[in-house]
Amino acid sequence: MAASMASQAVARRLRTATSKHIFLDKLKCTWLNPRRWLNLQEYQSKKLMQDSGVAVQRFYVAHTASEALEAAKRLKAKEIVLKAQILAGGRGKGVFDSGLKGGVHLTKDPAVVGELAKNMLGFNLTTKQTPKEGVKVKTVMVAEALDISRETYFAILMDRACNGPVMVGSPQGGMDIEEVAASNPELIFKEVIDIFKGVQDDQALRMAANLGFKGPLQRQAADQIKRLYDLFLKVDATQVEVNPFGETPEGQVVCFDAKINFDDNAEFRQKSVFAMDDMSESDPTEMEAAKWDLKYIGMDGNIACFVNGAGLAMATCDIIDLHGGKPANFLDLGGGVKERQVYEAFKLLTADPKVEAILVNIFGGIVNCAIIANGITKACRELELKVPLVVRLEGTNVHEAKRILTESGLPITAAEDLDDAAKKAVAAIRK
Repeated sequence: MAASMASQAVARRLRTATSKHIFLDKLKCTWLNPRRWLNLQEYQSKKLMQDSGVAVQRFYVAHTASEALEAAKRLKAKEIVLKAQILAGGRGKGVFDSGLKGGVHLTKDPAVVGELAKNMLGFNLTTKQTPKEGVKVKTVMVAEALDISRETYFAILMDRACNGPVMVGSPQGGMDIEEVAASNPELIFKEVIDIFKGVQDDQALRMAANLGFKGPLQRQAADQIKRLYDLFLKVDATQVEVNPFGETPEGQVVCFDAKINFDDNAEFRQKSVFAMDDMSESDPTEMEAAKWDLKYIGMDGNIACFVNGAGLAMATCDIIDLHGGKPANFLDLGGGVKERQVYEAFKLLTADPKVEAILVNIFGGIVNCAIIANGITKACRELELKVPLVVRLEGTNVHEAKRILTESGLPITAAEDLDDAAKKAVAAIRK
C-alpha cells in the first residue's frame, strides 16, 4: 500500500537536512541518516571548502548594509551576487516582508548591493521551505558572480551497502539528481573509495572524464575531487554534495554550491565545526525534544503520537490518517527510553495547543513497557492531562505495564492493536 500523505510529510521532513539520495537506490546504495543534523549556512560551508583548497567563488559575509556595500567594492568583480543567508531552500523565489522579491540578486553596481541589503537584513524571508511568517535574515553573502559554461553533479557519501564512502557523479548537474537517475540512469557514475588508500589518481581522473571534463580541465577536476575527499575526511562528513560542480568560460573548475552533512558522533573532535551550528532557525519544540534524545517533528493535526521506532511512528501517522484523523506530530522515543524521557515527551505533546488527543503506541522489544507505563502515569498526574489518552502496548513486560495503567485509576483508554488505537483516538476527538 502506498504511504499516506502523513508519512510522506514526515519522510520529507526527515530528509530536509540531508540532500536528495533517492537515486542511490538505483545504484544499490543505502543512505545512512545521522543521529541529528548540524545546520551550516551556505557561507560557512564555502569557508570550510576554501580552507581545504577547494575552488569556490570569492565572497564576503556582511551583517549590515554598509558592510555589504564595502564587500561589493572590495570584490572588484564584473558582476556580484547577493544572497540572503537562511537554512531554507528556494531563496531565489522567496519574498521579504520589506516588499523585496527574491533572496538572490545579481548586479554589476556595488551601490545596488547596499540598497538590496537594506531590504534584506532584519526582514523576514518567506520561501516554500520556511514557516508562513518566514525567517529573519541576519546575514548576507556578497560573492563574485561567475559565468558557468557547463554544470555537473558530484558527491561523496557514506554508503552502508559499500561499507564506506563512495563518489557519485553525473555530467548533468544544476538540477535534481533524482530526475537524472529516473530518466537517464546511465548518466549516474559511481566509484567506491577504499578507506585505506583514499581516492586514487586513476579514480579521480575517471570520474572527471565521466563528468565530461576534457583536456586540462580533466586534471583540474580530478584535483578538486581529491581535495573534496580530503575535506570529507577532515571534517568527519557523511556527505559532501556539490551541485553544480561546474566549469567557467575561462577554463576554471569551480564548486558553485555545496551541502555538507556531518557525523554527529564525531562532535568531540570537531568542536570548531559544531561551534558554527546555527540553531536560530530551528523549531523550539524540536530543539527541546533533542535535549532528551527524542526525535520530534511537528505537524498540522490534532492527534499527538507517542511511539518507539521511526517506522512504527510513521505507520501510526498513516493509520490515524486512514481512519480520518490528522497526526499532530512524529515522535520517536528510540530504544533505550527512560522514565524521565516519557515524562518530558508528554510535556512537549501537551504544550501543543492543537492537540486534542494523545495516542501511545509502543512495541517493546528493547523498550520495557513497564517503564513507559510508569512514565505515563507520572506525566498524567503531574501535568493534569486534560485530553483523551489512548494506549496500545505490546512486548516486553506488557502485563506489568497494563497492571500499572489499570490500577492507576486514570482515565486511560486501552487498545488491543494499532488499528483499534487509531479508531479510538479519532473517535475521542469526534465526541
